[in-house]
Amino acid sequence: MNDRHLPHPSGLPPPLIVSRLDCERLEELLDTPQAAGLDTSGLRRELERAQLREPAQMPDDVITMNSVIRFIDEASGEEHEAALVYPRDADGGAGRISILAPVGTALLGLRVGARIDWPLPGGRTASLRVLGLRYQPEASGDLHR
Repeated sequence: MNDRHLPHPSGLPPPLIVSRLDCERLEELLDTPQAAGLDTSGLRRELERAQLREPAQMPDDVITMNSVIRFIDEASGEEHEAALVYPRDADGGAGRISILAPVGTALLGLRVGARIDWPLPGGRTASLRVLGLRYQPEASGDLHR
């Protein structure tokens, strides 16, 4: 297994890479009235710690905005596929995860193979592992989507 897919040895959240364009758009989103009533501190923290790359320089295994992600709930073994989208594109369906949803924030910038533990209602925790990307805009040449 490649080192970049292993959990971070310090126990900290896995490193993340964000495109400069996504970062700029997300920072603008955080300044809108739509975001004002939400707890966006997690997204702000993630953007602050992210390594920024130009869209054309994004590795093809990194989750970016509008990526279609395949992931597995390691406890149940259930595989899911969903797009990471801006709130205007989230329709409440299982196939779209808003970046303003806590799990959307947690997925941004992760690489294929990364694993996150996600708290669920009732004190349970889900362990999600990124299996692959069916679509990543940058890898497809959609650099300004």
